[in-house]
Amino acid sequence: MGSPKPLLEWHGVRLVEYQVRCLLEGGVSEVVVVLGHRAGDVIPFVKGPNVRHVVNSRYREGKTTSIKAGLEAVSPDADAIALLAVDQPRTVEIVSRIVTAHIENDTAITSPRYQGHGGHPLIFSARLRSELENISEENEGLRQVFQNHLDEITKVPSDDPMIRLDLNTPEAYTEAQAFYKA
Repeated sequence: MGSPKPLLEWHGVRLVEYQVRCLLEGGVSEVVVVLGHRAGDVIPFVKGPNVRHVVNSRYREGKTTSIKAGLEAVSPDADAIALLAVDQPRTVEIVSRIVTAHIENDTAITSPRYQGHGGHPLIFSARLRSELENISEENEGLRQVFQNHLDEITKVPSDDPMIRLDLNTPEAYTEAQAFYKA
């Protein structure tokens, strides 16, 4: 990508700043940004009320280590835990819709869906916190938690393909910038 994903430009700001703003404005009460590679370059852009960061020194071992590092920093009083990777930009409206659905349905997991496929952000009830803290790459990470609670998932249908957007390649980033103009 040429620079760390959190520092990519998205709608006039750094991607990490965009994500934090959309999460907070969408109804998330606290944001924990988990940093790994080149954390020092990103830290200056992680700011605001109810926003903090943690550095995952084990990021090379897989996504589950970042999820677990973030969980350690989430308030023990949290009712729910939302997960969203920095390379999965979402609008305030998307975040708000998923947060609202989670609150209204009071289920274990809330997952947006686009054309039958899951997307992000994912929201987990705080009662699943210990399960989330025990995920591992070997045990399929979040997939195992989903499998354990198949009958407790609120699936929120969406006609917005953005819920599946993932900026994994320079081409995907360029296409998304053109498609999702501000």
